[in-house]
Amino acid sequence: MTVREIRLYGDPVLRTVCEPVQEITPAIEDLIQDLLETTQVPGRAGVAAPQIGVGLRAFSYHVNGELGYIINPRIVELSGELVEIEEGCLSVPGLWEKTPRYSFAAAEGINLAGETIRIEGDGLLAQALQHECDHLEGKVYLDRLEETSRKEAMRKLRETDWF
Repeated sequence: MTVREIRLYGDPVLRTVCEPVQEITPAIEDLIQDLLETTQVPGRAGVAAPQIGVGLRAFSYHVNGELGYIINPRIVELSGELVEIEEGCLSVPGLWEKTPRYSFAAAEGINLAGETIRIEGDGLLAQALQHECDHLEGKVYLDRLEETSRKEAMRKLRETDWF
């Protein structure tokens, strides 16, 4: 398998609602392996399938030393305070903005064996679960910003050398 290239903001795949995985096939197993390897690059907390150009509902995470993945995730619980956390995105390099996220999140989905799994946590894991599930809905963290902050972030985005 391989570390895959990250798609950048402006790529239509990042704005497309992903399709559910219908069957665990060798291609899905390869996708999960690629997601895991791509997430293991230092400084990465998670990578969603659309970020590597695949419009399927899956992501990997690497938080607090724990590496994992989930297929067909859905957020089943958000609780605690809604706090503004400095957040960035591999698909929007160089920008960090205070983004509202719940302090606790839980997601349920399946693993490669087709078994139901639940991933839950607070802090960075809660943020990653919310962030990656947003990607599967065709959203990036900039969509979560209040209007004034979003306009300022979009101005900064236009000034980057990659956009």
